[in-house]
Amino acid sequence: MADVPEHTSPPSTPPLPIRVIGKGMMRLVARAPWAWPVIRRPVRGFFDNLAGDWDERVRPDAPERMAALAEAVDRLEAPPASVLDLGTGTGAGALWLARRFPQARVEGVDISGEMIKRAQGKLPADLSERVRFQVADADRLPFADGSLDLVAQISVPVFFDEVTRVLAPGGHVVVVSSLGVKTPFHTPEATVRRQFRRRGVETVATGSAGPGTFYLGRRSG
Repeated sequence: MADVPEHTSPPSTPPLPIRVIGKGMMRLVARAPWAWPVIRRPVRGFFDNLAGDWDERVRPDAPERMAALAEAVDRLEAPPASVLDLGTGTGAGALWLARRFPQARVEGVDISGEMIKRAQGKLPADLSERVRFQVADADRLPFADGSLDLVAQISVPVFFDEVTRVLAPGGHVVVVSSLGVKTPFHTPEATVRRQFRRRGVETVATGSAGPGTFYLGRRSG
């Protein structure tokens, strides 16, 4: 398995409001994606308010939270040239992926402007030419059809149509629940498999590492 960042203490369980909202959002996005515009603005405001102490409270770059992502991308047949970290928050996943794939262009997007400000503030000089953070809605991604080799998302709801749209033929998607079924935004594996299969994305592998679980799929080419 690829190296994951060291940390001095394990990540904490997300606060109760995040767990409650997470479960509700997961069900809404998976079962009634047409309703997302109704809650988009309050969700953005909610995470804007949490951004200030997000890293200290959630520890998104802790080894436990990256373990399942590392396990999943180790199964890729070839390194991707273009990568999206969808729902990047303060950028932990995007920065990890940029170091894991040193030739890749990495995009990190999040609906929260405050989260993106903090991600941009953490961007080191040695990655600044390959990593870009921007505010974007997962329901309306600012990328062309079939333009990305890898879409990764860590503990966020799955927008199946948009993820499939931006994936290149033969491209891969990784869906990680960093705390397994205890993840606030966990989407059940059966739902992920079924929804992606309907859109031409076949399951490559599923599994677990540390407390997390992953799904790895490939868009038919």
